[in-house]
Amino acid sequence: MILEPQSILFFIFAAILVIAALRVITAHNPVHSALFLVLSFFTAAALWMLLQAEFLAIVLVLVYVGAVMVLFLFVVMMLDLDLEHLRKGFKQFLPLASLVGAVIVAEMAIVLVRGFVGTAAPVQALAPDVAANNTKALGTLLYTTYLFSFEVAGLILLVAIIAAVALTLRHRKDTKTQDIAEQIRTRKEDRVRMVTGMSADTSVKKD
Repeated sequence: MILEPQSILFFIFAAILVIAALRVITAHNPVHSALFLVLSFFTAAALWMLLQAEFLAIVLVLVYVGAVMVLFLFVVMMLDLDLEHLRKGFKQFLPLASLVGAVIVAEMAIVLVRGFVGTAAPVQALAPDVAANNTKALGTLLYTTYLFSFEVAGLILLVAIIAAVALTLRHRKDTKTQDIAEQIRTRKEDRVRMVTGMSADTSVKKD
């Protein structure tokens, strides 16, 4: 059996993706983990290109590699992480983590089996003019069939952003923050004082 060039590239990229994903969770240095995660994103984008989903590949590179991963690397490099402290209690939480991981794997397996086993055609065939352009097809599905799910996902992300901002708003003594309301209420009478009636000493003291 002779494999096509596209199939060969798929297996090569898939192997790189699996190895990079394993290194993300096994690397001891967090910077190395972040760099392997960048490699994983690029390889996943290459797989999307092989599947002729150019829009998803470009979004994966621009959003995750260009924005999210740059932020991750910046935070990891700026923070002085105590790796020994992070590794403490690993064995204590290993059973619970294994259980959660097994549940996640089982859920993904159920979704994949229901989606691929016994399915010979798409669940809902698209019009030929829409199916020819994957960007247009994706937009049509998101804003018609999956509009409610798309809005719910956006709402969840909004709540996550608000929660992340709220968690970082800590009033500590060693940090300086701006109080916008206090700045708006500031009057010149409270900041500047005009002093009058003082005599100027113009004499120069000579030795």
